Amino acid sequence: MAAKTAGVRLEDRWREILSLHARTFCEIDRVLHPYGLGASDFEVLDLLAAAAPEEHGHCRVQNLAGRVHLSQSALSRLIARLERDGLVRRTVCLEDRRGVWVALTPRGRDLHTETLPLQRAVLARLLGEDGEDG
Repeated sequence: MAAKTAGVRLEDRWREILSLHARTFCEIDRVLHPYGLGASDFEVLDLLAAAAPEEHGHCRVQNLAGRVHLSQSALSRLIARLERDGLVRRTVCLEDRRGVWVALTPRGRDLHTETLPLQRAVLARLLGEDGEDG
């Protein structure tokens, strides 16, 4: 009986996590929509904005893939769209011709700077200690 009860609690907690993720993701989508961005778009811009200085503001696509929860093909399409919109640029890795680097353009950096407070406000409201509404 105790194992069954623990399993139900575990399932309930899992569903709470999924629900919180969905609510947060949708709210980020909503606040960023007027800027032409979605939550996944912003996540890529945010990771690029935080790229280590020794990487000169670049990040390998394969490294992004490990941090953004999208399939490789969905991430490639997202990066292509951000590039078409003038927010990122792609270059081939000179050390490894199979590798591709991605970096923010000045326009992408400006848009990230403008939208960062909106995304962080959603995170604070929905995920912050005072904002935990289950």
